[in-house]
Amino acid sequence: QVQLVESGGGLVQAGGSRRLSCAASGRIFSIYRMGWYRQAPGKQRELVATITSGDITNYADSVKGRFTISRDSAKNTVYLQMNSLKFEDTAVYYCNLDGISVPGVRRDYWGQGTQVTVSS
Repeated sequence: QVQLVESGGGLVQAGGSRRLSCAASGRIFSIYRMGWYRQAPGKQRELVATITSGDITNYADSVKGRFTISRDSAKNTVYLQMNSLKFEDTAVYYCNLDGISVPGVRRDYWGQGTQVTVSS
């Protein structure tokens, strides 16, 4: 099984910064992509940013230029540096891993989520 442990959430003022971390552990054979999604109250979960094993990144338009995703492959850890935070960035942020834990089975794994609240 794969466990994803997120950290770094909390309360931050608008215009401030926050860094989220997500460490993956357990039986992991391959990681194709890791990333962050978020869900605000009353809204659907949406993609924030992803990074592939080849370091190709993808960002939601709403965070481009403000958020940066990076990874440490040796630690199976992904980071999300969030700058110039806005009230509308308030959400529960979920870590995602697209990979193989059971031989021959590629699937998504999710963390428990970490709350980010931006005060205006």
